[in-house]
This record gives sequence, C-alpha cells and structure tokens, in this order.
Amino acid sequence: MIFGEFSVESAEGLVLAHSIKMAGGALRKGHVVEAADIEQLKSSGIEKIVAARLEDGDLDEDEAAARLGQAIAPDHLSFSEAATGRVNIHAAVDGLFAANREAVDRLNRIDPAITLACLADHTRISAGDMVATFKIIPLAVPGAKVDAACAELRANSPFEVKPFVEYAVSLIATELSSLKVSVMDKTARILERRLEGSGNRLLRERRVPHETKALAASIKDVMAISELAPKLVIVFGASAVIDEADVIPQAIREAGGNILSVGMPVDPGNLMVLGRIGATYVVGAPGCARSPKENGFDWVLDRILAGERPGAREVTGMGVGGLLMEIQSRPQPRDVPAAKRAAASVAIVLLAAGRARRMGEAGQHKLLAEFDGVPLVRRCASVAIASKTGSVIVVTGHRNSEIEAALEGLNVKPVFNADYTSGMASSLAAGFADAHAGDADGILVMLADMPGVSTTDLDSLIDAFERADGRVIVRAVAQGKRGNPVILPRSLYQAVLALEGDVGARHIIEAAGLPVIDVDIGEGAHLDVDTPEAVVAAGGILKE
Repeated sequence: MIFGEFSVESAEGLVLAHSIKMAGGALRKGHVVEAADIEQLKSSGIEKIVAARLEDGDLDEDEAAARLGQAIAPDHLSFSEAATGRVNIHAAVDGLFAANREAVDRLNRIDPAITLACLADHTRISAGDMVATFKIIPLAVPGAKVDAACAELRANSPFEVKPFVEYAVSLIATELSSLKVSVMDKTARILERRLEGSGNRLLRERRVPHETKALAASIKDVMAISELAPKLVIVFGASAVIDEADVIPQAIREAGGNILSVGMPVDPGNLMVLGRIGATYVVGAPGCARSPKENGFDWVLDRILAGERPGAREVTGMGVGGLLMEIQSRPQPRDVPAAKRAAASVAIVLLAAGRARRMGEAGQHKLLAEFDGVPLVRRCASVAIASKTGSVIVVTGHRNSEIEAALEGLNVKPVFNADYTSGMASSLAAGFADAHAGDADGILVMLADMPGVSTTDLDSLIDAFERADGRVIVRAVAQGKRGNPVILPRSLYQAVLALEGDVGARHIIEAAGLPVIDVDIGEGAHLDVDTPEAVVAAGGILKE
C-alpha cells in the first residue's frame, strides 16, 4: 500500500484516508474514488487528496477483517459484518469466555496492522455480550500477512465461549450450635441465586452435624442417588477449614474421594477445598461464599459449570488478579429474589446535531419549527422526559446554541458533538459515551425530527426491553416495516462507539446475533420531517 497525498487528476481507484466535504455532498473515509468523483472534486476546487493506493496482493481493511473473522471457529459465537476495518464478535450463549493469551499475543505480533482485543480469560458472559474485536489499523494490509494471521487462528484458537452445562447440584451443610439456622437458610438461598446465573438449580439440601463421619456418610448418600445430569456436591462447613486433616477434606477422603486442593490464592476465598470422587467434584465452599459478593468460590464454580476440569494447577494459577474487590461488572443479583429483580434501566439519547441539509437554502431549521407553538426539538425532548427513562441526553451540533436555548428549563443533559459534520456515527458515539447513558442497561436512540412519536410509544418500547431483562434489541415498526426509535442493550455499546462516518446502528443491529423485538407504534415510526414540505404536512410552522 502506498499512502500519501495524491493529485486529484490521478485519484481514480484510490482509497480516501479522510472524509471530504464538498458543496454537492461528501465522500466518506474508505471510499474508493471513481471517475465521477474526480469531476466533483475538481469542481469544488480540491486539487489534492490524502489517500492510499493498493498494491498487488493488498487487501482493503474490510476484506482483511472479514477473513480474520472467518478463520475463527463459529461455535457459540456470532460475528458482525466487517465495517471500517472491524469485525466484532459476540457470545451466542451464556457461559464462560476462555482466552489463550499466547495465541492472542502471537496473532498481534504478526503485523502492527492486524489487531485482536478480547475479554480477560475466564470471564463470565451472557448471550449477546461482545467478547472480542478484530481491527485493521490502516486502510489496507498485505494479503500475505492476513493469510499468516488466518493460519495462526486456525492452528491455535485464541479464545472460545464455553456454554454452561446442566448439573445435578446438591448442598450439604454442617451444623454447630453456634451457627444460626437463619444463616444456613440464607446460604442456601444465595447458592440458588449463583446457580441460576448459569441455568442451574439446587436439587437438594441436607444438614448434618459438623463431624467427619456424619459428613462422609451424607456425601456417600448423595453420590448413590441416580441422576440424569452429572453430579456436583457443594459443602458449606459450620467452621472454617484450617488443615488438610480438617472435617471437610477428611470426609471427602472417607467418602472415597481425593483432595485436589486445600486453599486457594484468591482473597476472599482462601479457605476453599476442592475434591473429587470419581468424575464428581466435591467443593468445600469458603465462608465468604455465604455472601453474594464475588470470591474465589465463584471462579471455581464457573469453571466446573462450564464443563472444565479444574485441578491443583488451575487453582494455584489464580493468584494474579486474585485480590478481589467489589467488581462493578458483576453486581449482586444473586441475593435478590428473582421476582423482585430491578427492571432494566433505559437512558434516551436524542439526536439533534444534524445540519438539516434537505431544508433548502432559506436557512430554516427543522428542529426549530413549531408544532402547537413548541419547537420540535423541545417537543421531542419533553416526550422523552415524560417516559419511563432514567435520563435524557440530547446531542447537539449544528446551531447548537439555538437548539440548547429551545431546551432551556428541561431536565436534559446536552452534549455538544464538535464533529457533527462527519455524520450520524459521531453523534451516536457522543451520546453513548456520556456517563448517564453508559450506566444504563439499554439506550433508546431517538431522532429529534420525528413529531409522531409519543411518550406512550416510548414506554411500550421500554416495557418490551424490561420484559426481556435488557438482553434484546427493541425496534419500533409500523405494519412490519422497521423504523425508529430503537433500544440497544449494553452489550452493543462498544460497537456503537466504534462507528465512523454518516452511518447509524442498522448494520450493528443486523449483525449482532441478538433477538430483535419489533413493537408496532403506528406511522409515527416512519414520520420524520426532513424537508420544508414535510414539516408543513406534519402540522409544523417553519421559523427562521
């Protein structure tokens, strides 16, 4: 690839390095210059462009990224379409993300132009979560380098998603007079919540004296029960384990098992016991696992439930990162009854930054047109505020001082997009990057030129999102034809932030692999006012 400044006269076939704005429109970054473009550039007085000329054997950024994605085994994964040199990879199931650091590092060292970023090893994920992304840095890359990268990906998988497996889970709790019954009840409830996150459930609970023989006999009884699913036995001791000969490890031995590990380098979670009877794991849970907060027990439990076979080597390898604090990415739903789980939160990003180029030369701004005496942008913001949303972010750009003046007194967060002329992608990114939006489980993207959308419509979309626990895309339609607004879940935020140019989120929605729920809100889903005639036809009055 030859990169640099070129004369427009010889630009046909070049790939633009930057977007170019002209009187008659714009050419986006990555556009391949055609003969007709040259005449338009010349008529606009543009003599030089910064671009790339592909050489024999080069692949453009999108083809290179697509090939990398195709080299990954598709098991339990979904892939976005290649755009701006990027392919995003999402989990198709709930499970555990396992990364091969050596394979990822080898891939990233083939050529600086080829990059792969992924989640940390053994991260618990939900269906729809983004787990990795390929990004081609320049506009093109030698095909030989891509071939080498694809060969490496096929030979050594850099990561995989391991779906959770159904287990027959039994809890055996030991009793001492000093341990309250209420504490034991809460322990069982919290364990049930932990298991629910992986699609499992607690089949039975037994309580026995905190004595080696009593515990060993109970373990043997549970092991003798015929089950359809593989067994998992979890023991909560009334007293902490302090030695390899203590009650829990010794009871596992007397029940016919082997001890793999007593203790682990994760805090909280140090006092965990890991044993096995045949193929069945028996886990002595540490006392901290009576709390829903993340601890070393979670790390081992997740691995077992994802079908892994952890042993002493795996447990002793958990020290790096094993000093745990409260982890925001995993809040505490395990101690909250499912029926009382908090509803998925939704923020609204109202896009009001566009230049309204189809409004003609008179200088009239569609968002300042009045409907029932109220500027359209204020009308839409008021509709959003009155909905079930937690916050409303308004992205401004063109004539932002007038737009913000029209919003004066409303409970909205204005965000100015200094790069609004580059297109919708930058406005989406500006809204999604705001802290008020980033904290929400979903973001409802609303266009400020749609006077037919009501608060009832927004609430219908939010209700559908909440009913699906915030793990779907919700889209407004009219008679089956897709429209706006749309709600995107948290798992797609990074994909939106990576958008470039004058594009919306349509290709993200189509490539995400997530369920899409269509909510019919009537013709308001299609009614936007892009021209003076459309404003008047919709009942608006144009203003200067």
